[in-house]
Amino acid sequence: MNKKRYVLVGTGGRAEFFYGAIASGFSETSELVAFCDVNQTRMDYANKLLQEKYNYNAVKTYHNTEFDRMIEIHRPDAVIVTSVDRTHHLYIIRAMELGCDVVTEKPMTIDEEKCQAILDATERTGRNVRVTFNYRYAPHHTKIREMIEDGIIGQVCSVHFEWLLDTQHGADYFRRWHRDKRNSGGLLVHKSTHHFDLVNFWIGSQPISVFAYGDLLFYGKENAEQRGVTHFYDRATGNPHAEKDPFALHLDQNEHLKSMYLDAEHEDGYLRDQSVFSDGISIEDTMGVIVQYNNKAVLTYSLNAYMPWEGYRIAFNGTKGRIEVEVIENSYVNSGGEKSDEGALKGKTIKVFPTFAAPYEVEVQEMHGGHGGGDPVLLNDIFGVPQEDRFKRAANHLDGARSILTGIAANRSIRTGLPVRIDDLIKFHN
Repeated sequence: MNKKRYVLVGTGGRAEFFYGAIASGFSETSELVAFCDVNQTRMDYANKLLQEKYNYNAVKTYHNTEFDRMIEIHRPDAVIVTSVDRTHHLYIIRAMELGCDVVTEKPMTIDEEKCQAILDATERTGRNVRVTFNYRYAPHHTKIREMIEDGIIGQVCSVHFEWLLDTQHGADYFRRWHRDKRNSGGLLVHKSTHHFDLVNFWIGSQPISVFAYGDLLFYGKENAEQRGVTHFYDRATGNPHAEKDPFALHLDQNEHLKSMYLDAEHEDGYLRDQSVFSDGISIEDTMGVIVQYNNKAVLTYSLNAYMPWEGYRIAFNGTKGRIEVEVIENSYVNSGGEKSDEGALKGKTIKVFPTFAAPYEVEVQEMHGGHGGGDPVLLNDIFGVPQEDRFKRAANHLDGARSILTGIAANRSIRTGLPVRIDDLIKFHN
């Protein structure tokens, strides 16, 4: 079997999920040949992990300005993009122009202009873009798709979706580059892309109109001042004001975070441990969204990033009944522990309430691994030998666009106070 050759761009917190998989479970079908990043220290650390943790050979490293040269030298089949969200489109488009397919971390990009540029480049080059929506592959999420597809509750008329990020995982977005909306598109793009994609996937429809409210009501210096906080700091590591702050992240107390970020910050000035109660935060922590779909279904969605527990509640209302879902997830800090802990299940219930029959609970056989057991299945779908999939969980550039466009439209609605039509943001190719 000929191995598919990969290069990876962006060796930060999400990268190991992909290169670790190639180096361990999928080394017979896939080969990693190069890293590309703005930070040499971080690439060197990734190579150290490849050698010491995965017993894999170190790969060549290239500065981001050498991207074209890397492609010319190594001729990869595909480029894995795990860089800062605002740069995804640059590498996705250039990779396709240089004859490569793309595997990109979500979100595919952060605004309508960059999204349109990716769609145009895909049409122009004929290359494939794969967006890694691992939540689709979680067994309980696939089961929801199956029940709806099989008509258990008839036609879905409305969905209520409430996602809770806790004060560990939720707070982490306000320490990192994500806190600047210019980098991430805010949580309605960076995080909610998962959730909006799931709704598209579950009900087999596409968003057409979005209205939203959102604000920064918990994190940020002004909010903390109003709650009586008087001691502030810019970064936690080595700062006495952060010693008793439960929101502080101390990079020098975690060897992985220290090696990946603290030891690397002299190159690019990136601070991974900023205070969640400092100035400079431009994303929301409290959001409510209403979406209408082309099958006339309506979604009401909320996302709050400072909750006492991590997880979500979903209700599907159909013409033959209702499905209620509650999932409690393991909380985590990105790169602060094992990858399998990210989004791992702590508990779940799925209940069906038929209109004219007794309610019942649905049992689902769970799998080990992050994101509710979806990660291993997704990785095999990308790097292994994919199996026939009735539910078509593999997501392409169109799926990636439809998921982010809900969040992009919501961001515009928050700014303007008006509903936003998806057709006013982008033009899909026939």
